[in-house]
Amino acid sequence: MRTVPLGPSGPDVPAVVAGMMRIDGKSDEDVRALYTAVRSVGIDFFDHADIYARELHSAERRFAEALRLSPSERAEISIQTKAGIVRDGPYFDFSYDHIVASVEESLRALQTDYVDVLLLHRPDALVEPEEVARAFDELEASGKVRAFGVSNHTPRQIDLLRTAVRQPIVANQVQLSIAHAPVVVQGLAMNMEGIPQSTVLDGGGLVEYCRLAGITLQAWSPLRGARGDGVFLGDPAYAELNAVIDEIAARYGVEPLAIAVAWITRHPAGMQVVLGTTTPGRVVEAAAGADIVLSRAEWYALVRAAGYIVP
Repeated sequence: MRTVPLGPSGPDVPAVVAGMMRIDGKSDEDVRALYTAVRSVGIDFFDHADIYARELHSAERRFAEALRLSPSERAEISIQTKAGIVRDGPYFDFSYDHIVASVEESLRALQTDYVDVLLLHRPDALVEPEEVARAFDELEASGKVRAFGVSNHTPRQIDLLRTAVRQPIVANQVQLSIAHAPVVVQGLAMNMEGIPQSTVLDGGGLVEYCRLAGITLQAWSPLRGARGDGVFLGDPAYAELNAVIDEIAARYGVEPLAIAVAWITRHPAGMQVVLGTTTPGRVVEAAAGADIVLSRAEWYALVRAAGYIVP
């Protein structure tokens, strides 16, 4: 499995992440089979959140109860979780009290003494950077969180946090797929009048900002279409894109899923792809994409086939 640095100074982490959002309700056997498949392809990074699944922290709890990892096995993997979304409302809460309480409950659910990475889950418009900094300082000093990041944040929102937060922001998890790629393709249509693609939606050059700051981009929903209408692979609404994907997949001798992953990991920003599948075979198919280096011609052909402008 290809690796990328997490944050400005590492450590190296796999280019594909196992997302645990959908394991709630799975049997112990199912979770263990998924875990075994994930580890077999070199993935040792698992993505959680407090709000995933039916009840708060229930996916984290399902993960721990099914696997019953020994301390040595726990040390072999990285666990990332998130805090900041309050389901009742819904609304967002980046207060010191909420962040610390959420992490404490995540640790109990995961049956671990620490999480490797904590992400702030979507921006809180009422954020007070000093509150976040106080929470991060306490969690770091106690050894309960080893690294910190954000999710779905713009460059300016990250800059605001950094006025008080002293820890490096190591990751920013954002929605990205071939068929939903505004953060990547906006720059291609720079200064083209009347072209929706040229509209800057993320506060200005998110990908470039993260590259300059050493922040690792994590791509969630790597198979979702532009309209939020499900997976684009095999969907007749994306016939042209699927034709190009199938052609490239045949060339490399892999499944189309691998090419969807390879398009993201080909980017020199060193992104991680967050897989949401709970099917072991799909994990194996997807992981193959991380080791494929698409040519520029192939990468741009996929951009055009997705309906974006390549001037």
